Amino acid sequence: MGKIEYEIMAEIGVLSENPAGWRKELNLISWNQRAPKFDLRDWAPDHAKMGKGVTLSNDEIASLRLILNEMETK
Repeated sequence: MGKIEYEIMAEIGVLSENPAGWRKELNLISWNQRAPKFDLRDWAPDHAKMGKGVTLSNDEIASLRLILNEMETK
């Protein structure tokens, strides 16, 4: 497996931080020079290491937003 390249285009928000400094973040990331996607995962304090995460397209993040908004009203 080749090296994974990434560029954090926008840091959107931090959901949580553990005592070691790792943070669960929502960011807009370009992976391997592709179009940026929304990305939710754990990151080391300097963004040099990352945990497993999930990437979402614009349509998927819009669907997630609708689902979360519906949860608030129940």
